[in-house]
Amino acid sequence: MLWTPHVTVAAIAEQDGRFLLIEEVGESAGLVFNQPAGHWDEGESLLHAVARETLEETGWQFTPEFIVGIYHYRNPYSNGTYLRICFAGKAHDHDPNRQLDTGILRALWLSREELSEKDNLRSPMVLRCVDDYLAGIRYPLTLLTDMD
Repeated sequence: MLWTPHVTVAAIAEQDGRFLLIEEVGESAGLVFNQPAGHWDEGESLLHAVARETLEETGWQFTPEFIVGIYHYRNPYSNGTYLRICFAGKAHDHDPNRQLDTGILRALWLSREELSEKDNLRSPMVLRCVDDYLAGIRYPLTLLTDMD
């Protein structure tokens, strides 16, 4: 079998010390919390992917400003391998009437403390991305080079 890692993007948006998150139906874990995140689709840039995923999952427009990190994670339950590019930026122009993606129950804003009290995070990357953001880790978007 051919090994195929999943390339995903995730968004960190902070307002007044709270982070934009989603509550969704997990693959096997019931309800889970995650950043707005999803798979990178063929033909789109990573910047477009993170903006699209955030809008589809939360109803918020997202403008990426920098990269927080690139994370490798192997899911012990599915054995899937994930490469997550986490962006931070601004959430703006919310459409509260927008239909959210299938499986997304709601978008919400939680503090780091509230998030750390959740025992149902989608993966360890959720809290790690927030902690790296709070530690001031910032890489310029110019780190990405789109050759198309």
